[in-house]
Amino acid sequence: MSKLSGWDDTIVALATAPGVSAIGVIRISGSNAFSIINELFPSKNLMAQASHTIHVGMMRNKEELLDEVVVSLFINPKSFTGEDVIEIGCHGSPFIQEKIMQAITDKGARIAKPGEFTQRAFLNGKLDLTQAEAVADLIASNTEASRKTALTNIRGGFSSVLSELREQLIKFSALIELELDFSQEDVEFADRTLLRENIALLQKQCSKLLQSFVLGNVIKQGVKVAIIGKPNAGKSTLLNTLLNENRAIVSEIAGTTRDTIEEIINIKGILFRLIDTAGIREHTADVIEKMGVAKSYDKMNEADVVLYLFDKTDTPQEELTMLEERLANSNIKYLLVANKVDIETGEINEFKTKQPVICISAKAKNNIEELIDKLFVLAVNQDIEKDAVIVTNARHYQSLERLSKALEEVQEGMNNSIPGDLLALDIKEALQHLGEITGEITSEDQLDFIFSKFCIGK
Repeated sequence: MSKLSGWDDTIVALATAPGVSAIGVIRISGSNAFSIINELFPSKNLMAQASHTIHVGMMRNKEELLDEVVVSLFINPKSFTGEDVIEIGCHGSPFIQEKIMQAITDKGARIAKPGEFTQRAFLNGKLDLTQAEAVADLIASNTEASRKTALTNIRGGFSSVLSELREQLIKFSALIELELDFSQEDVEFADRTLLRENIALLQKQCSKLLQSFVLGNVIKQGVKVAIIGKPNAGKSTLLNTLLNENRAIVSEIAGTTRDTIEEIINIKGILFRLIDTAGIREHTADVIEKMGVAKSYDKMNEADVVLYLFDKTDTPQEELTMLEERLANSNIKYLLVANKVDIETGEINEFKTKQPVICISAKAKNNIEELIDKLFVLAVNQDIEKDAVIVTNARHYQSLERLSKALEEVQEGMNNSIPGDLLALDIKEALQHLGEITGEITSEDQLDFIFSKFCIGK
């Protein structure tokens, strides 16, 4: 994409997190980066130095000594932004960082907008829009799965798949256009049988990417797990056991938990948000408890997975039957977990349920690993393969949906033997949706919205 107007000035920002630290890094990018810093760094003539070199010296603003710094040079186009870039490593005092940045802006630079460095990298062709967005995903990653997915996309994994799709569509479009140029000759350059086969293959690839969004959303957003059950079933004890700490108050008194408690655990690189809810019972005179029960039902309906915990010693079959019917009607994933199996009773209840019952003891920590494994399988349903291309961005998903629909129209058009000019229009529409994902087709407003979610120094 060609560079937009107003993007030829020099920008500066703090690239490290604000606050006191051992060191801070200030990044400058633009055509005047070297001339500005050269005036503030009398230790050496930076204009005469090679790219990708590091220099140590004092930084001064006229007669005022600012700090002893490390200056790293990156001459265009061999830099992150594709412009001249300098990174200044200074001491991590916010006061020192502010003094250096003030000196730089006094020389003509301006403070960068959020994500502006990455936006310039995109505009200068250093990466496409999917790679740029993956930079933000990598910065925000908080699990192994989210880190791996973001790195795969930064390295061009998603881009390469889209590039293959685009290349095929351009080839089809060119052949159709060629037929239109020779319409008077009644020739057919595009083999319709082969074209149908290739479009079907593209639809399959597009469908695979769309399906990966289910896992991608789990990687990016995590999994909401509502722990539901009657009072005194052991929900808070189970939460404490899963967290391996005493987070929730545990008591023999039924109805101790009045409000929801939410905590996060990491299972095999995926974040699970565990929600301990108030005990559900239909008849209670306690107004506060009624509010807690209502909130429990709300959390159940919002959850990705419901973990229904019940006392194995005194739960009637009718309760589980009614629960499963309710969850099935709501299309909610669920696990049935029988608690207190460590308690000796005269008889053992056997339950007839659609889903297998997992028997545990939250207090004695029996079969907790089995429960965790079943929870992971139900929520994620697959292993996250190395270098797998997974769609995690809702914007990409929406464009892929439109692409899939456009490919269906191309296939339908061929089945109905529509004229070549109309077929060419359908293929161009599919290409447009691909271009929206990679940034080949976009607007300045769209770019501003996407990059405004980045941090300032990136």
